Amino acid sequence: MTFIYPAIINQTENGYHARFPDLEMCEADGVTLDECLDEARYAMEGWITAEFEEDEPVMPFISDEEDIDLKDGEFVRNIMVIYRFYDGWDE
Repeated sequence: MTFIYPAIINQTENGYHARFPDLEMCEADGVTLDECLDEARYAMEGWITAEFEEDEPVMPFISDEEDIDLKDGEFVRNIMVIYRFYDGWDE
């Protein structure tokens, strides 16, 4: 399955910070923008993995970029994770 969620990015004193408005407590940091985006993808992948380990996983709805309130200096990047299911699938 492919998941694409928006991340809100802002520059900090130490680089960049990303947070996902739709994924509770899912955040990442990086010295460069590219590093921050990579770390955001890893954080999102971990969040999704943890959710699917629940008895009844619930994936949150994806916010439209136009509905996200941004502060000065913030911008949105869509982060994509491809999640493969292996257990229990007969392929």
